[in-house]
Parts: sequence; C-alpha cells; structure tokens
Amino acid sequence: MRTILISGANSGIGLKIANKLLSEGNRVSLGVRNIEALKGTIIDPEFWPKNQILINYYDALDDNSPQDWISNTINQFGSFDTLINCAGIFSRVPFLYNKKEKDEIYKTMKVNFLSVWELCRLSWKNLCLSNNGRIITLVSMSGKRSKGDLPAYSSSKFALMSLCQTMRNKGWDKNIRVTAICPSWVNTKMASKVESIRKDEMTQPEDIAELCSTILKLPKQSVPFELSINCNLEI
Repeated sequence: MRTILISGANSGIGLKIANKLLSEGNRVSLGVRNIEALKGTIIDPEFWPKNQILINYYDALDDNSPQDWISNTINQFGSFDTLINCAGIFSRVPFLYNKKEKDEIYKTMKVNFLSVWELCRLSWKNLCLSNNGRIITLVSMSGKRSKGDLPAYSSSKFALMSLCQTMRNKGWDKNIRVTAICPSWVNTKMASKVESIRKDEMTQPEDIAELCSTILKLPKQSVPFELSINCNLEI
C-alpha cells in the first residue's frame, strides 16, 4: 500500500488515476481546486473509508496551497511516498502573440511547470524519508516535440520534461524513481475540440490510470523514466 498525493483530480486523467489507486487499497490525498465538484463522482469521499482518502484545496496559482496540502497529508497519514502530478492547462497562444495574450503565457508556465517544481520541492524530504519514493508526472508528447504553432504550451512541457530529468538524477541515490508520462491526445475535456481523430481512437484516461498503477507496483530497478504513448502514428 502506498500513500499518494495526486494533483488535478477534479476531472479527466487525475480523476481516473485517483479512482484506480483508491480501488487498489492505497491511501490517497487529493489536491483539487473545487472540492464541492467531487460530490457524486467516483471519488466522492462518501464512497470511501475515511482513513483512505483526504481531500485538500490545491490551486497551482495559489502559492500557499502546496504547503497546506502537504501539511494536511502528514497530519492525516503521518507520511507519504508518492506524488502524481496531473494538474495542467492547454494554451493556443501562438508565436506571434499579442500583448493581451502575454498573461496567458505566464499562467501556462506557472501551472504546467513552476507549480509542479514547487510541489515536488516541498515533497522531496518526505519522498526521501520513505526510501521508496515515486514521482509520476503527466508531461505530454508536446514535451518531446513541437507540432503546430503552440509555443506557450509546448515550452511549458519541454521545461517540465527537463525538470523530470533533473529530479531523476537528484533522487536516484535516495531511491526516488521518476516517471514522465508523455501521451498525445487523451479523451478528456482538453481534447474536446480536436476533430482530426475520433474520441474512441484517442488514448483513454483509464489507460493512463492503468499505467500509473503498474508503475507503482514495479520494483525500483524496473521503473521506467519515460513512457511515450501515441494514439496515432507520428513520423
């Protein structure tokens, strides 16, 4: 059994990962922006034992919420050994952006990169103490290659991939293993306007949840650093 922090669990990939890991008996501390929105969902705390799930307010744009979330988790569970970063936003700001779009660039970098860095930094001590720590981060294929005119989004994801590589290096001797999951299109709200591929042909959130479950069961010597997941052929 692991004790796991999961960001971005209000919907999409984070929601499915949380449900999968809860159903396997893990203790899960969720960081969400809208606590009330969890009512009636598959991870409504009413459906789970109180000693197994903890709901916390977490907003990537709120500098105080990461430490509060971690402190609440320690108070409830005593420790934790796993962090799964799912919170993120999409941006269509182009290379030739206008002045009105500049704030969105900063917001994209803050949510997709800087807030993940801060959450991992604040979690580091506890992950080291576990002597069997795991960090799983939803990066994106856009953190490996750039397609189209989406520099704000892809730049934030390239930076996030670099962070994952640095954490892998730094955490290796502390028995922390880092995995960057890099899917292309996943059938979530973020991909709702994509028309080039059918929703049933996209990777499904449940597939990502299954991968996370498997990663957390593997011994440290077999944990993959990078998983590239393509629902369509890229050449």
